[in-house]
Order: sequence, then structure tokens, then C-alpha cells
Amino acid sequence: MYIYDDRVRYSEVDENGRMTLLAVLNSFQDCSTFQSEDMGVGFNVLREMGCFWVLNYWQIDVYRYPELCERIKVGTSPYECKGFLGFRNFFMDDAEGKRIAMGNTLWTYLNIKSGKPEHVPHQVIEAYGDMQKMEMEYEPRKIKIPEDVTKTEREPFQVKRHHLDANNHVNNGQYVQMALDHVQKDLAIDRMRAEYKMAAYLDDTVYPVVYEKDGYCAVSLGDGKGKEYALVEFKCLK
Repeated sequence: MYIYDDRVRYSEVDENGRMTLLAVLNSFQDCSTFQSEDMGVGFNVLREMGCFWVLNYWQIDVYRYPELCERIKVGTSPYECKGFLGFRNFFMDDAEGKRIAMGNTLWTYLNIKSGKPEHVPHQVIEAYGDMQKMEMEYEPRKIKIPEDVTKTEREPFQVKRHHLDANNHVNNGQYVQMALDHVQKDLAIDRMRAEYKMAAYLDDTVYPVVYEKDGYCAVSLGDGKGKEYALVEFKCLK
């Protein structure tokens, strides 16, 4: 288990002064990066080994969005490595220790040159120490869009430099923000799932397709040729 103390920044809140879903996601992502760096298996070390992690799947459940300047704790726990796959939990607690968000992720360990999966080496597995799977409601990794939804195609757009991360493809959080841009503002999002299928790069064109019904929205981000970069789902569970 790895935990760091944090505080909700002005740059992380919406017009109501509450932390955004993307900011929750980024806090989780930063937490995993901090742990990997502190454990000696961070970005540069993996680069020297010729490998890197690619995210396949997100699930984030938010029980309450923290407010501006609120003090929080963010934590993560890798809980399984098998073959070339890695599984990792996340959590966010308020100052009183009450859980306000949780997350689950699946990652693939890739060879940089071949772009193909590679078994996670013992050096990396052992660096994280004891692995603990946290209690939460786990959804399936494959997102299935309900049949009784309204489907709408939206205007395509190009990938810009601000969408990219250190691996020079669109960051996983940016896909979620792309999808959020097409969600009705009155949808109170309690759960987000994202399934990542194909990397998008600078100047690629993204074709959004939105699927909606009461308390539900899914956004397919495709290449216009029948393939998806990502499929992102938002639910109101209350």
C-alpha cells in the first residue's frame, strides 16, 4: 500500500468548487507514478529496460467529490501480476479517513521496440512488495452498451499536442476528458469505466459517437474506419 497526502487545488475544481472526475483520475494516476518512482521501477528505469506500462482499463467509483482546498489522502495498491498483465487499485480518503473514491485498473507491460506484451520481470514485481486487493464493486472489464439508448454521432476533431503524454500518444485521462465533453451537465457521475483499445497520436482524427439514456452515457472515440481508440462509460448509480 502506498499513500500520499494531498489537497484539492483550484485548478482541479469545477464551477461548483468540487474536484472534477478528471482530477480524481489524475490524482490516482500520479499516485501510481509516485509509487513506481519511489520503489525504483519508474519511468526512466523501465525505459532502460526497454519496456513501459500501457493502461487497458479504468473503473472509478466516486462516493463524494471533495471540495476546493480540502485535505485528502490518495493511495494505491498493486494487487496482482500475471504474465504481462498488472492489476492495481486506488483510493481517496477525506481528512477524517472516510473513503470518498475508489479505482481499479488493468495494465499491459509492453516492449518498446516490438510494441508487443512482455512478461513482467521479477525485479518489477518484487519492488512493490506485498500486494493487496481492495474491497469494492468490480464491474466487468468489457463495456457493453445497453440496447435501449439513443445514438448520436458528433463532430470529429483532431488530436493536439496537449492530449499527448510522455509516450507520445494520447494520455488515458485525455480520452476521458474527450468523452466528458459530450456528457450532459446534469448527469451526476458516480461511476466511470474506460476501455482502451488502440493508441491515438498527434493529428489523428477522432470520431465521437454518444449513447445516452436516463442516468447513463457512453462515448465511443473511434478512428472513423470502424476501430475504436477508447470506449468510455458514465453512470449515475443513485
